[in-house]
Amino acid sequence: MRVAIVHDWLTGMRGGERVLEAMLDLFPGAEIFTLFHVPGSVSEKIEERPIHTSALAKAPFARRGFRGYLPVFPLAVESLRIRGFDLVLSSSHCVAKAVRTGGAPHLCYCHTPMRYVWDQFDSYFDGGYRRLFRGLAAPVAGTLRRWDAATTARVDAFVANSSHVRDRIRRSYGRDAAVVHPPVDTARFRAPRAPEDFYLVVSALVPYKRVALAVRACTLLGRRLVVAGDGPEAASLRRIAGPEVTFLGRVSDEEVADLYRRCRAFLFPGVEDFGITAVEAQAAGAPVVALAEGGLLDSVCGPRVNRAGEVEEWCGDERSEDTGVFFSEPTAEALAAALVHLDGMSPSEEALRRNAERFAAPVFREGLLREIVRMLARQASAAEPVLALAGS
Repeated sequence: MRVAIVHDWLTGMRGGERVLEAMLDLFPGAEIFTLFHVPGSVSEKIEERPIHTSALAKAPFARRGFRGYLPVFPLAVESLRIRGFDLVLSSSHCVAKAVRTGGAPHLCYCHTPMRYVWDQFDSYFDGGYRRLFRGLAAPVAGTLRRWDAATTARVDAFVANSSHVRDRIRRSYGRDAAVVHPPVDTARFRAPRAPEDFYLVVSALVPYKRVALAVRACTLLGRRLVVAGDGPEAASLRRIAGPEVTFLGRVSDEEVADLYRRCRAFLFPGVEDFGITAVEAQAAGAPVVALAEGGLLDSVCGPRVNRAGEVEEWCGDERSEDTGVFFSEPTAEALAAALVHLDGMSPSEEALRRNAERFAAPVFREGLLREIVRMLARQASAAEPVLALAGS
């Protein structure tokens, strides 16, 4: 099959680019179409494929300021010339799913509906200089929402990266989606565990990650916290942190793997579409303490605790063992109560690693291929009456 893979932009290696790599493993001869490509910014596996960019790739300041062109992204993605392909896959968190396929079957792997204009608009235009542009951005966001919803008709089948995103697709697009979780390189975290007395956060330091909850909770309890990552909130987080909190700034992948191996537990106070770091921590044998919202409800199993320390319900796959604990509301007090509750739990390292293997790369490839086959089978089945009539 001639396969085209459409990806929003290629400017660095994040979770979406790991999904793209796994798609390329399935279809070694696939060609890539994208709005922007910064050469050398992604892996060799991606760079060695044919990469076709939109006209926006040559726009002024596109290399660093490409997000500023958001209002014209629809025109750019619709201008990509995709012709003569047997299958189109889009890896979309912004506009890739709206590509015109020239009649080829189109499966969209949706990381999320365009978060900038749907349920996270306020998060992206809150604080600092961004607030100044909120009034200008609001009417543009409305136009983009209408366009985003209308172009779902160009997708033959949606696949969501979590149950949380599947629900967003239903709310935003009125479409159903299968769930295939993104691939996690669990093999990187198989070193023997050597836990020490500190909790760990690995995150960009931006408001919607809610790292402040972890800082305040550990300061409240007088417990050690290590924060790996950097961002615009770094200075304000240092101001509210007690002496027990250590900020490492940016760290390498190897250092992150070592921190997972040594931490007492991994803290995840924000709401994510899926949350790959929580799976990585479990692959290293570390339990997870997370807010009971978002994609982590797919990947962590354990009790949900309220701010009084009482168990409200059990979350996750009922066939699984405990791999962590959830706190029920986004407050430092609730997170602190969950940390205290974890003291009385003893999630086994074997159960944690076994749970993480549900999200290994081969599982992703099998799941995605299954959904591609189902889509093509549905289309062939729908075509049978037409073919029979034509044959008569």
